Amino acid sequence: MNDRRDLLLDEVRNYHEENRPDREFVPGMTEIWPSGAVLDADDRAALVEAALDLRIAAGASSRMFESRFARKLKRRKAHLTNSGSSANLLAMTALTSPLLEERRLRPGDEVVTVAAGFPTTVNPILQNGMVPVFVDVELGTYNTTAERVAQAVGERTRAIMIAHALGNPFEAAEIARLCEEKGLFLIEDNCDAVGSTYDGQLTGTFGALATVSFYPAHHLTMGEGGCVLTADLRLARIVESLRDWGRDCWCEPGETNKCLKRFDYQLGTLPAGYDHKYIFSHVGYNLKTTDLQAALGLTQLAKLDDFCAARRRNWQRLRDAISGLPHLILPSATPRSDPSWFGFALTVEADAPFSRAELVDFLESRKIGTRRLFAGNLTRHPAYADARYRVSGDLVNSDIVTERTFWVGVYPGLTDEMIDYISSSIKEFVGSKR
Repeated sequence: MNDRRDLLLDEVRNYHEENRPDREFVPGMTEIWPSGAVLDADDRAALVEAALDLRIAAGASSRMFESRFARKLKRRKAHLTNSGSSANLLAMTALTSPLLEERRLRPGDEVVTVAAGFPTTVNPILQNGMVPVFVDVELGTYNTTAERVAQAVGERTRAIMIAHALGNPFEAAEIARLCEEKGLFLIEDNCDAVGSTYDGQLTGTFGALATVSFYPAHHLTMGEGGCVLTADLRLARIVESLRDWGRDCWCEPGETNKCLKRFDYQLGTLPAGYDHKYIFSHVGYNLKTTDLQAALGLTQLAKLDDFCAARRRNWQRLRDAISGLPHLILPSATPRSDPSWFGFALTVEADAPFSRAELVDFLESRKIGTRRLFAGNLTRHPAYADARYRVSGDLVNSDIVTERTFWVGVYPGLTDEMIDYISSSIKEFVGSKR
């Protein structure tokens, strides 16, 4: 049987090599995506192997990935989820757990976040009945600052939840110190920044909780998937419970009585000895992933360092090529950081002889994919028209991002030739408008 499986997997790898898309790049004809997964024969074989074993629920591969990923990102615990958005929901909801006693967050409490970002960094705040406090960002880094965050903290503020913008770290050390001084929780949305560092320390290791996405656009992919990481074992236990229906039991769903105490508990007003597998200590969800996804994640994880290096290399090549170009605000790393870049952001200056839309249309006409800086100013979207929130200071730069910012790709699937075509196209357009 093992010989037959080995032959099948060898055929899968051969199939992958025989059906790889044409690698020839034709400028103006070949689409240059702003983001995407980079998948090889090992990735395809890993998925097929998991399918052959019918590992259709979370199991050994999921646990192995959690262990290896936590070690890679220097956290004690990692819990896989079905998406990065679910990871954000779990991280914020964990802070409302009764197990945190007087530190738990409650409806009406405030959470500081940025206005210019992706909705799922903010939605869990609202979904838990809390109040987002929006702060502005800096142009160029597209992150907020510790000063802005400090000014936003009020009497009801209990937590801070911010994403590292496009892989560029925010001032994580300073904001973590602020949280320690004020008794606040910090959640790092690290979905775009796996492998980035600030002050030589990995992003995702400054806060009480960190989240990651494995959507195809991100640094690693499982197709769909996400992860919550923490160094706090109590928070890890809460996250696990919330992810797994809210149950109190810590045994894996397929295990019968690994703890040897399955019928020894009395919680709530349940009768003594009630099956611990069916005692619920949180109002939870089912947000687990599967071994099919985790099997892919394991082969992807082995390539993480190479992926991060390619993102840095592509970003720098593009930055060097268009340095000094007029009418554009070029991206810059936050001081003392080393970003593992998600994208390359450009902002058209207010007095430029062209608009963002004109530049984007030109690039798209050349098959160069572009994306907006996510939602821009979230407070301007219809989804939040009736939401309760507070704004600290103004959101001038968030509005500029909404009107004049976009980004192009630097992901590992882009070649030097593609990056050079992007830069030459930008230079050609800007040069024609002087």
